[in-house]
Amino acid sequence: MELYIHIPYCRQKCRYCDFASYSGQEGTMAAYVDALLREADAMTDYAKDEPLQTVFIGGGTPSTLPAELLCKLLTGLHERFNIPAGIEFTSEANPGTLTAEWLETANSGGVNRLSMGMQAAQQELLRTLGRIHGHADVVESVQLARRMGIGNLSVDLMFGLPGQSPEMWRESLEAALALKVEHISCYGLIPEDGTPLKRDLDTGRLALPDEADEREMYDDALHTLARHGYKQYEISNFAKPGRECQHNIGYWTRVPYIGLGASASSFLQTKSGGLRLTNPASIREYISMATEQAWRRRERVSLLPEDARFESLMLGLRMTRGVSEADFAAMHGVTLDDYCGDIFRQQEKRGLLHHQGGYWALTRRGMDVQNAILVEIMEATE
Repeated sequence: MELYIHIPYCRQKCRYCDFASYSGQEGTMAAYVDALLREADAMTDYAKDEPLQTVFIGGGTPSTLPAELLCKLLTGLHERFNIPAGIEFTSEANPGTLTAEWLETANSGGVNRLSMGMQAAQQELLRTLGRIHGHADVVESVQLARRMGIGNLSVDLMFGLPGQSPEMWRESLEAALALKVEHISCYGLIPEDGTPLKRDLDTGRLALPDEADEREMYDDALHTLARHGYKQYEISNFAKPGRECQHNIGYWTRVPYIGLGASASSFLQTKSGGLRLTNPASIREYISMATEQAWRRRERVSLLPEDARFESLMLGLRMTRGVSEADFAAMHGVTLDDYCGDIFRQQEKRGLLHHQGGYWALTRRGMDVQNAILVEIMEATE
């Protein structure tokens, strides 16, 4: 079992973000932490006192939470869940919001890994994205985290940004490498409907790089990071040996998890396939639900066995190691070969999948057309 906690507060909403994150609602923070702990009380039975495998605090911007409220939250989580010392315990943080007091509180509460949104090294691109920091803030935040005892750091980068050239992307890669962090994520921009950035693209105020430049940026990431000892273990994620994000690997292999907070989801395995519970996205609605213990307000989605099987493929094929035949059979009661062996072998002949050591995985070419492969699998297994 894994644990996720959502902190939906931001000093400023990024222009590309469609997550449940809000600025100007800091006055609700104390009530929100109380609501998180009420929900934790209601969810402890699902953990059954078993040791958690990982904990992840995401957002939003968890580093905007005042240190005293962070302390209350972390103390409350330890009181309610079995959180073994030394497990991967991640918090997201934004450069420009980290303080020594917040880091000391986080570290003493078990946080041993930080994931920071660097995104780009160029100030003009950061302004386009609506980020509140500059690259100097990234450097300062990494140095501060190291001094405060955080030994496992990750930074996020984004490519395919409006106004971004392959040369600018290389500069961002080199700037991230200079930080000597343990993990680097490289995400291609996906303009989401309803965001200010998408509106600017739709009106022609901004324009995306062409497809060839975007492909060059991704290829550059693959080769540059490999040369510096970062192994790709998922389409967008690269890590030094032994520093892969175990929490995310849990998601991709369908490890059950409890999600606390606004918009957070829980995934609970059932005999029929699984149950997903999703909280309201509004901070005030979430606080109201938790205060009244009106858990029926959660969205409930039951996964049928065929849904669960396809989800295993969809998530597992994101990883470079692919989908384990043994794990698939143990989880779903049917072999991967019986489920979709014919379509897999067809994709293997086309050079899009390969089979090795009990795993089916996408080739480099296959990763480029992952969505098309999944559509073919879905149609073949319906």
